[in-house]
Amino acid sequence: MDPVHKEVLRKMRLDLSEQLLVSDGVLPFLYQEDILTAAQVEDILAESTDRKRCLKMLDLLPKRGPKAFECFLRALDDFAWLRERLLQELDDRTGTGTRTASSPQEVPTSHRGRSSTTDDACGLPDDVAQQVPSERQLSRLASVLGGEWESVAMDLGVSSAALFRCRADNVQCCHGAALAALLLWRRSQGKNATTRRLQQSLQAAGVHSSVLLDVLMT
Repeated sequence: MDPVHKEVLRKMRLDLSEQLLVSDGVLPFLYQEDILTAAQVEDILAESTDRKRCLKMLDLLPKRGPKAFECFLRALDDFAWLRERLLQELDDRTGTGTRTASSPQEVPTSHRGRSSTTDDACGLPDDVAQQVPSERQLSRLASVLGGEWESVAMDLGVSSAALFRCRADNVQCCHGAALAALLLWRRSQGKNATTRRLQQSLQAAGVHSSVLLDVLMT
């Protein structure tokens, strides 16, 4: 791997480890492109938390040849905000305009064919409010909630015992604990775990309505 690419990954290491879910599409793509071996993927998945899995992957990538960084960027289609930050960091170091050339902006799925009507209770378009948020959207929300995540999770109905387990499993990672709680809510509620319900709990916890809108619409 190019030394500049190694330095970019080093600079972004903390942010990536807090926000990136490597098991959700990233590892399969890197395996498909022969960047990681099956044994390496298994070693990464054997780690106990999402943060540790990401850190393990970041330790391996610089040793996986000249195409590793490019393939890693391609694997981040579902984490476009992280790819943009990596490319911006690369631009800052090289001045080559990589971000503009390599990562054309796409219209987010939630913007395509969006209904013009909105849900008055939470300020969301009706079609969006009725959807179950994806794991990627919940990950982005978890990254911006901060200490409010527990209040949100409790309003969503996550038990105190479950919250304790989320904290205990992610002692040094607020994002990981928040995401674990949100995923637990989504899993337990199924089709009832709608974006409308999530927005109501955010409002009850004093989180501004624009937070969820930014997560969904950008």
